[in-house]
Amino acid sequence: MSHHEEKLKLLNRLRELGGRLDEIGDALEAEHSKDWEDQAVEREGEEVLERLGESGQAEVARIKAALQRMADGEYGLCVKCGEDIAPARLAAVPDTPLCVKCASGG
Repeated sequence: MSHHEEKLKLLNRLRELGGRLDEIGDALEAEHSKDWEDQAVEREGEEVLERLGESGQAEVARIKAALQRMADGEYGLCVKCGEDIAPARLAAVPDTPLCVKCASGG
């Protein structure tokens, strides 16, 4: 069974995230303004960027793990129970490592 479409989705998403993570890094490293009130607003914005950065990095890790499973011929199998992950689930969430049952804690 070919997972060509899922692979393309994952690679495109990785590219998107890569660009966005770089932008977040640049924004965090940008010079702070001298005005105290502006700095407070900037700091709030930075916290949002950092959280977004962390969730982006977590997604990158999931995508890389999915691509590795593809390379190993294990993509589409639940990493917890070993059952097949439904094709519809893979199409919707190509980086998922878990079948619906395991993902919902069942």
